[in-house]
Amino acid sequence: MALQCAASSQNKVASRMGRSAALVSQVLRNKYPGDLHAVEELFRGHFMAETVRCPELGALPLHECHDWMAKARHFQSTNTLRVRMYRACKRCPRFTKGEADVQDA
Repeated sequence: MALQCAASSQNKVASRMGRSAALVSQVLRNKYPGDLHAVEELFRGHFMAETVRCPELGALPLHECHDWMAKARHFQSTNTLRVRMYRACKRCPRFTKGEADVQDA
């Protein structure tokens, strides 16, 4: 993350991750009180193009998996994909293993 920030800026890195510049600053200063694993997954998904195997959608970027897991904490029948992903996430080993880790980083 530090290298990406040095190449552009903390604001640009944060914006691309969909998070605040304050979060990025706290992570870089090792002062972030939240879930660093969640932030790492967001970063790896956005900047390193890492993927996971989703039982419903196939290969999925880490940050998108994280977003679906966060949405799966609460059921909403707003559209069929959201219902499908709610059910898929509830069965997924990544969700059940790290359900407590899924934070709105």
